[in-house]
Amino acid sequence: MSAVLNPAEAWFQPLTGARLDAVLAVEHASYTHPWNRANFTDSLKSGYEAQVLLGGDEVIGYFMAMKGVDEVHLLNITVAPAHLRQGWARVMLDALAIWSRGQGAEWLWLEVRTSNLRAMNVYDAYGFRRIGVRKQYYPAHAGQREDAVVMSFKL
Repeated sequence: MSAVLNPAEAWFQPLTGARLDAVLAVEHASYTHPWNRANFTDSLKSGYEAQVLLGGDEVIGYFMAMKGVDEVHLLNITVAPAHLRQGWARVMLDALAIWSRGQGAEWLWLEVRTSNLRAMNVYDAYGFRRIGVRKQYYPAHAGQREDAVVMSFKL
């Protein structure tokens, strides 16, 4: 397990192909249905905002977001398992909110699995509101599907 890092020891860097293997390792350690390499490379080719949060050379977390007309859609935000419950999700949400405001966005939007209570608690604490449910949005085990809770945050 990694040591707890002080926020002053961490920094953001644009996610590029050079860090993709490390990000994929975190992604696969974090989720039962992780994004694959093509999900990341397609998002990067599309010009989506992609930042990796580093502590030394270690990936603490990352996020991927898509800008719309007056909104930003958070596609993926992940904290490495070794750094959970240390406040890094809030650090990344703050960075995303600052970037989004700079893009002229008025809203942040996201979907989260109904089973991902930890993430929903983070979003609730940050100030996101639960707007609705997308039925059978996410793939689940044995060919099943899982609902997503749609959440928004007014910037």
